[in-house]
Amino acid sequence: MKAATGELQLTVITLIAIAAVIGFFWIMWDPIQNTIRAQWENVNEGEGTAAPGHTMIVKGYELVK
Repeated sequence: MKAATGELQLTVITLIAIAAVIGFFWIMWDPIQNTIRAQWENVNEGEGTAAPGHTMIVKGYELVK
């Protein structure tokens, strides 16, 4: 009987942990997605603006085309 109680407790703890992870991403998904989208747009704005053989600096990164 003690083994069954221990397994039940471990199952409950696991379910709570899974629910916590899902809840975190449920709340944080929009800010994460907005951050990714903003960074992607920053990268896309810099494409094709440097002539061949010239250096282009975008947000502190040096790109050579």
